[in-house]
Amino acid sequence: MPSDKKLLGAFGEDAACAYLKRQGYRIEGRNYACRFGEIDIIARDRRYVVFAEVKLRRDASHGAAAEFVTAAKQQRVIAAAQLWLQQHPTKLQPRFDVIEVYAPEGLETKKPEIHHLEDAYSL
Repeated sequence: MPSDKKLLGAFGEDAACAYLKRQGYRIEGRNYACRFGEIDIIARDRRYVVFAEVKLRRDASHGAAAEFVTAAKQQRVIAAAQLWLQQHPTKLQPRFDVIEVYAPEGLETKKPEIHHLEDAYSL
């Protein structure tokens, strides 16, 4: 049986994917993992292939969710994205986004609040 943390993570990623689809993105992959790290969501639109890190929090009382995407985490995502791009050549520009999902009632939250931080960090 999955842990609460895994269930919350999947809940946040599901909410982020639904948001991205409403914004016109196509989801290319989820939870891409390699020896360098993991990418929560890979999506694309007409101009960009987006590597998104999803951070779920109940609220921002301890800081914005994006603040928890450390420099080390950014470097792991970038390295994983470089490998993904080698495996999936594209003419699209890569972009690194952070998607904050705020769910005050955890899994019971009906409409999580989502903040999409485009181009949150770069190579």
